Amino acid sequence: MKYLLGEKLNFDWKVVSVTIASTLLLMVDHYHKLTAYKYWDRVILYLVVPLLVILIFFRENPREYGFSFGDWKLGLTYTALGILFMAPIIYFLGSGNPSMQAYYERFLPGLPWTTFLDLIGWEFIFRGWILFAYARKFGPEALWLQAVPFAIAHISKPEVETLSTIFGGFAFGWVAYRTKSFVWPFLIHWFIATFIIIVAAGAM
Repeated sequence: MKYLLGEKLNFDWKVVSVTIASTLLLMVDHYHKLTAYKYWDRVILYLVVPLLVILIFFRENPREYGFSFGDWKLGLTYTALGILFMAPIIYFLGSGNPSMQAYYERFLPGLPWTTFLDLIGWEFIFRGWILFAYARKFGPEALWLQAVPFAIAHISKPEVETLSTIFGGFAFGWVAYRTKSFVWPFLIHWFIATFIIIVAAGAM
């Protein structure tokens, strides 16, 4: 209490801005529908808005927040390994799982472009904007910090998936952190989401 009352609190205004804005964007996404399609809402809220904040208010290059291909050779390697590793796990967990089928079969129409649009902003806000803003202040601890809101945002999805997201969020963050790019975790996540829907819906 003495610290709070007697000393000035020094905050990193960009970390504060990213924390507040990203939290509000997640809430707006949950409670409101901006367009006829939810995936367009997420492009606007999670990609366009953060990029505008970076350019207009932060006056920085989006590359500083992973908006580039980064180390593309390493990125391609991680993407290939991620897909090869996750494909059998998804098939095992999703095939014949009633809760997964009940949740995901409605998303089958429009693949793979619906998942592309749904996730490109989703990955940028977590593995681009939040991760690299936090990494400046907290270093590698940012990998876990960005995974927390990512995991919480999955609540209401099937339990078997939600329980894994704190670790999945860390893994996606690690790929972005190593490659200096949100593109490669996005590609892995795009594959995972698309394949989960196909498997859970019994389309293969």
